[in-house]
Amino acid sequence: MAQADYDIIIVGGGMVGASFAYALKNSAHKIALIEAFDFKTTQQPSYDDRGIALSYGSQRILDTMGLWQQLAPHSTAISDIHISDRGHFGATRLSAQQENVPALGQVILARAMGKVLNQAMSENTTLDILCPNKVIALNHQSNQVELTLDDDRKITSKLIVAADGANSTIRRLLDLSVTEQDYQQTAITANISTERPHHNRAFERFTEHGPIALLPMPDNRCSLIWTVKTGDETAINDLDDTAFLARLQTEFGYRLGQFTQVGKRGHYPLKLTQTDQPIQNRIVFVGNAAHNLHPIAGQGFNLGLRDVIALADVLVDETEDCGRPKHLHDYQQWQQRDQDNVIKATNLLVRLFSNNNPVLGHGRSAGLIALDLIPPAKHWLAKKSMGLGKKQPRLARGIAL
Repeated sequence: MAQADYDIIIVGGGMVGASFAYALKNSAHKIALIEAFDFKTTQQPSYDDRGIALSYGSQRILDTMGLWQQLAPHSTAISDIHISDRGHFGATRLSAQQENVPALGQVILARAMGKVLNQAMSENTTLDILCPNKVIALNHQSNQVELTLDDDRKITSKLIVAADGANSTIRRLLDLSVTEQDYQQTAITANISTERPHHNRAFERFTEHGPIALLPMPDNRCSLIWTVKTGDETAINDLDDTAFLARLQTEFGYRLGQFTQVGKRGHYPLKLTQTDQPIQNRIVFVGNAAHNLHPIAGQGFNLGLRDVIALADVLVDETEDCGRPKHLHDYQQWQQRDQDNVIKATNLLVRLFSNNNPVLGHGRSAGLIALDLIPPAKHWLAKKSMGLGKKQPRLARGIAL
């Protein structure tokens, strides 16, 4: 068998795939990254104007990787998180000061993060970037995987890392099944200006149709993720700006005073999608290609980032074959519990808070009050939201690879 062209091929150059490539920048591996969208255009769907909530744990990871210095000027710190339930008493407040951390997290536009990641990748002379290119065929061979690109090139690798999103091409080519839960909800996204300063507070406001999240941004703007019943998004997005803001005000309330301005709006359906077999022969799925979550707790990219640093930790010191079954088994053993816990917690929150059951409503209200009054419970919630676990890869512990 001929020598493989690469040790690792990453399919997908969004935030997760690019982060994995950069995490291994100091390794001896020969790596290629395949991306369908030209990085020089604005078409890359991962790099739009959505606000990305980075947990404190993710900020530490990006700092250890050497990226935070470039990301920091584009970010806004989250000093407090206010959690409430519309129509019920009770709220919980998480505070960076109480948790003894500089910030609970950071908010950054996906577009700004994309520019930093793309610049970092372009400066990595050991990384081959094949862009714009699409994978059109996949062939398992005895000691490697062969990919056929849309320009008819054939390239081989000892390991394929599929970071190509919820509609993964690699998953489709392998004809893998997925487990899917359709929440019958749609997220409306926009940037909002408010009358009162947000003071670096983030808000999670539960309603019977789903949560409303407002994340702090510069210039007293907030990044909005408004969950509505699927089918209602068209009528809401058809409203003019004044009517749209009035409708949002009715749902959210006046904790930030009047909503004064709204930017470009977008929307996307909300489903929980899990790849049933995320580990294949010489192939591993990470990020949204493995698990696409509801944004209710803002854990999507944070979990994907933890996926790739765990995988990088397993692979960085390998000197021969990155695709050995042992490596993929070690990665799965490491990350499976984290994935399962986040998916179960997110799914439970959606089911518990996205309804108008009066019994559950009173229970939620009592739970929020109790949580706010019990420091150990609140500390546990804050620790989980910050992405801090027990067994963490080196990059999460401040140790460079």
